[in-house]
Amino acid sequence: MPESHPKTPHRAPPHSADLSPLAPFSLPVFRMLWITWLLANVSMWMNDVAAAWMMTSLTSTPIWVALVQTASTLPVFLLGLPSGALADILDRRRYFLVTQIWVAVVALLLSGIIFFGTLNPPLLLALTFANGIGLAMRWPVFSAIVPELVPRAQLPAALGLNGVSMNASRILGPLVAGALIASAGSAYVFLLNATLSVGAAFIILRWKRVHKPHPLGRERLTSAMRVGLQFVAQSSHLQGVLARISLFFLHSTALVALLPLVARGLHGGGAGTFTLLLASMGSGAIVATMFLPRLRQKFARDALVMRGSALQSAAMAVVAFSPDAWVAVPAMFAAGMAWITTANTLSVSAQMGLPDWVRARGMSMYQMAIMGASALGAALWGQVATLGSVQISLCIAATTGVLTMWATNRAMPHHGIEEDLTPSRPLQAPVANEPPATGHVLVTIEYRIDPARADAFRALMQESRRSRLSHGALSWELLRDLGEPGRFVEQIVDDSWTDHLRRFDRLTAADAALRERKLAFHIGESPPVVTRSVMESTVKSS
Repeated sequence: MPESHPKTPHRAPPHSADLSPLAPFSLPVFRMLWITWLLANVSMWMNDVAAAWMMTSLTSTPIWVALVQTASTLPVFLLGLPSGALADILDRRRYFLVTQIWVAVVALLLSGIIFFGTLNPPLLLALTFANGIGLAMRWPVFSAIVPELVPRAQLPAALGLNGVSMNASRILGPLVAGALIASAGSAYVFLLNATLSVGAAFIILRWKRVHKPHPLGRERLTSAMRVGLQFVAQSSHLQGVLARISLFFLHSTALVALLPLVARGLHGGGAGTFTLLLASMGSGAIVATMFLPRLRQKFARDALVMRGSALQSAAMAVVAFSPDAWVAVPAMFAAGMAWITTANTLSVSAQMGLPDWVRARGMSMYQMAIMGASALGAALWGQVATLGSVQISLCIAATTGVLTMWATNRAMPHHGIEEDLTPSRPLQAPVANEPPATGHVLVTIEYRIDPARADAFRALMQESRRSRLSHGALSWELLRDLGEPGRFVEQIVDDSWTDHLRRFDRLTAADAALRERKLAFHIGESPPVVTRSVMESTVKSS
């Protein structure tokens, strides 16, 4: 039963007792990287605002405008898992640095094309997609870095501050972009975007994080991706989180995707109105962040998510029929409060359900759910608006959003039971006289139990199955001896000897407790017999 010891060289002392919303700012490295994240998000929002507004000047068709949102979010859905795997196996500092350089190069290219006057809708979507690739690669690495920097008790506050960064940038980015669009033109927005991305890269260069390679070597990308998928597939907790965040963004993205058209339709609407609406949403999110610790104490996770979804839907309905900005601005403020409340609540829930060794992969799938739902939602609600109207599209999204979240809470209730994911090593890794270089490894564990307790043992072994597969085993079976009642054999197949050893680095306190529960069924005079064999049929001949 294997597991992993996370490398956390920058984590603050666990005895830190300050649980205020601003407590993580007392850590210098967190402050530095928070500023980096702020600059990165300002660049992102500047790019999104300029691209969306540029598209409205190239075409007035709603589907083209909505596809800007799809182009910016789809790469995160397509590349989320590979980027999460890379963030778990590569030097996270260098990886983060490369993503910033990528975003800067794309922004410079886009500004140059605008200066030469050769931009058209398909090319704008293509470059927006390219910028989204940079976003797809950087988000998982940052989400994995944060738990390295703060004590576990301060993680909700740290994630809340990341939400503040995102929403402060939602204000700053559109304001700066709107001012530049009005005074100089969109090309200068992308030029400033490149400059800020380079500035963020220089801050990352100052970070003195020491990358410690794993003693077993770097995990193969395909294997890392497979293990990440298996971990989520075996976690009902994470599946519930992913279902809720997908539904929320599938419906709530209608508001952001169609907002340029909403702004143009308001009395006296223009680029300034669009900026004002986005800034109002960001302001609402920042204000709500300060109340999140109190809200988490007062409401259970699902109750908080349901209230956030209901508020989001109500805000969308109001915006849909707003005659002017005076009505739309407070509704956007409420939408921002709903957005951060729901997203932060589910983000914290996801982080708490992930051990450090698979955190970037798990959070990349969380972000894939967000961006995949956002990309699909933008295209869906853009098409509805094209066939009907913006008002009809927003109202349908608002209604179905709250109804589907209610149905999900009923179908997949969250019981608030979390496994203890503290790293543990109940067993020493085995040593082979001649470690096989290739071939699958078959592990068998023989149990002798009281036949009268067979049903209870089988039920417990299903937990063992989930544990083995979540740690990366290729397959798992439980065999019962037909001639000897009470003799059961647990059979696990690992991809290689190295992958078998990795499972010992991934065990948690919950796995150690599970092992003790299994041993309590064993009635043999000696411990269960463990046998490890290389499967010759899988060894590649030279």
